[in-house]
Amino acid sequence: MSHPTPSTPATSWRSRPWSGVFPATLCPFRDDESVDEEGLRGYIREVAMVPGVEGVVCNGHTGEIMSLRLAERVRVMEIVAAAVREANAATGRAVKAITGVSAEGSHEAIDHAIAAREAGADAILLMPPHHWLRFGRSAATAVGFIDDVAQGGGVPIIVHQYPAWTKAGYTLPEMLEMVKLPEVVMIKMGTRDMARWRWDYEQLKAAAPHVSITTCHDEFLLASLLEGADGALIGFAGFVPELMVEVVHAALDGDLARARKAGDLVAPLARIVYAFGEPGCGAHQRMKAARWLLGKFPSPTFRRPVRPLSADDLARIRQGLEAVGMKCPVKAEAAPAVVQPRRRRSQAVTA
Repeated sequence: MSHPTPSTPATSWRSRPWSGVFPATLCPFRDDESVDEEGLRGYIREVAMVPGVEGVVCNGHTGEIMSLRLAERVRVMEIVAAAVREANAATGRAVKAITGVSAEGSHEAIDHAIAAREAGADAILLMPPHHWLRFGRSAATAVGFIDDVAQGGGVPIIVHQYPAWTKAGYTLPEMLEMVKLPEVVMIKMGTRDMARWRWDYEQLKAAAPHVSITTCHDEFLLASLLEGADGALIGFAGFVPELMVEVVHAALDGDLARARKAGDLVAPLARIVYAFGEPGCGAHQRMKAARWLLGKFPSPTFRRPVRPLSADDLARIRQGLEAVGMKCPVKAEAAPAVVQPRRRRSQAVTA
């Protein structure tokens, strides 16, 4: 089977599953930090109806998975799956509904994968156990974790590759073992090491042409797409999906001039959201606030322990958006404070 390389534009990428644009979506909360189910449903339906979006990913880092209890993650997936089905019924397309899975052990991850499948997930975005960030792991453990969930979860897997400088990032030999598993359909490549990007892409595509390699480098989006990728799974596409579709499609089509033209707007927006850094809580909070200021998101509320943005923060975001010609109809001096009465220890709710 032939496969695209960075030197051969992927003119047939549109016909391959698990390629293209996969927005990592935000999760709206009310002032009391409960999930805004109606707001979530409307937002997901809007994103899923954007031409060129191939899958919608909830419960990722952009969607604040670390602050959600398991029951809430499942409920978010149910709402997202239903909203995607509604959008597909209206458009006649087959956009996929995907959820993140973050767990510290194989048994827990399998339970989460099964719950996701039963909630309507077409695939899971499987994050590495986060205790690896501190303690590391062996190669056998890393590959074994993916294999465990593949055998026990019964759902297609997108492997979430973490930065190479962390102890949780996968090596190329480890990923070459992972792509042998039939359940693995994609690697969300977050290596953040451009020196090894092209080599890893070429080796993985040579070994498993059917497994998509998608970039999650919001801050190196065009560079990683041009070096070699089958698409993008990025939070930026949950913010400005139409613009991200234009950039990604142009790059995958090998149309550099068109991609750079779209990138002229991406660059200032990236500075507003990412502030010359990587995706993280601060960036996701600014992204949520920006979409709210644009009148396209129900609330800027970010779950604790992250604190609300200040009036000065919001003013800077507004100024940046208006400087590139985007209208901000929402007027607010500061993000709403979280309404959360203090409780005695005996009244604390256990997760």
